[in-house]
Amino acid sequence: MMMWKEMPMEMGNGTTVQEFTLEGFPAIQHLGKVLFLVHLLAYLASIAGNAVIVTITCADSRLHTPMYFFLRIFSFLECCFTSTVIPKLLVIFLSGRQTISFPACFIQAFVFVFLGSTGSLLIAVMSLDRYVAICKPLHYPIIMNLKTCFLLVTACFALAFPLIIGLVVKVFQLSFCGPHIIPHFFCDLAPLIHLSCSDTRSTEMLAFVVALVILLTSLIITIISYSNIVVTIIQLPSAKEKKKAFSTCSSHLIVLSLMYGSCVSIYVKPKQTKRLESNREAALVNTVVTPLLNPVIYTLRNKQVHQALREMMHKMKISR
Repeated sequence: MMMWKEMPMEMGNGTTVQEFTLEGFPAIQHLGKVLFLVHLLAYLASIAGNAVIVTITCADSRLHTPMYFFLRIFSFLECCFTSTVIPKLLVIFLSGRQTISFPACFIQAFVFVFLGSTGSLLIAVMSLDRYVAICKPLHYPIIMNLKTCFLLVTACFALAFPLIIGLVVKVFQLSFCGPHIIPHFFCDLAPLIHLSCSDTRSTEMLAFVVALVILLTSLIITIISYSNIVVTIIQLPSAKEKKKAFSTCSSHLIVLSLMYGSCVSIYVKPKQTKRLESNREAALVNTVVTPLLNPVIYTLRNKQVHQALREMMHKMKISR
């Protein structure tokens, strides 16, 4: 159902909307309760897993290293990132289409894209950390000191914020004169641009350039880092050392593949009004699958994390 209400704030050509309707997944809405249960379990597992990583990397002094510092920040971002959209998705699965107010929609879009962009840049920083650790091990403690780590994380937030806030403000200034049904399960910028009745060519190009700058910056740093890592690993004399080095990096590469694949398919295209249907599936990977796999992948082969987790559980049992 489309409902139009007057809004005290005028937009562009004078037409206004007070709320949008999130369409969700109408083709499979009859499976709503099953999908609700599946996504609820995935969401809770994702939050719990990432929260455990944050907790043990803070609590265990042996994990107070640059690699785990970046992983802690990344896991915290994943918790916030998935919590931005999944609760609303769960409501949609239970009751169908959901309305969201005009301001809340743009707040959600900003938080989602900002956290996603920051996470993408942080992935590049984590790649850089692995490069220094493997390719320049003797200089690693000097290069990756606490000050450098804080500066790199701050740089991720500082680079993403002005780019994303500028883009969101640009989309916010567009006119929306109908329809107001968003063909998605949350407020993302591409479907919002698609709904506008303004000339959106400059906005679409800005969105494309911002996505390209953030993803290319992250991707180039990551490719260069891992190219050097592979060369260094190949030159290691011991087969055991090679296996250990590849094991350390393989989990990181799985997360990278999922994240870059879904982000590129959603955002890196000049015409933001195209392929909105496929965006929903890619967004599900980005908001449900990747945050769920992150704690599993980063801890599956990590003996230090396993040991810290066992000791934390042992302490919890003793305290009872």
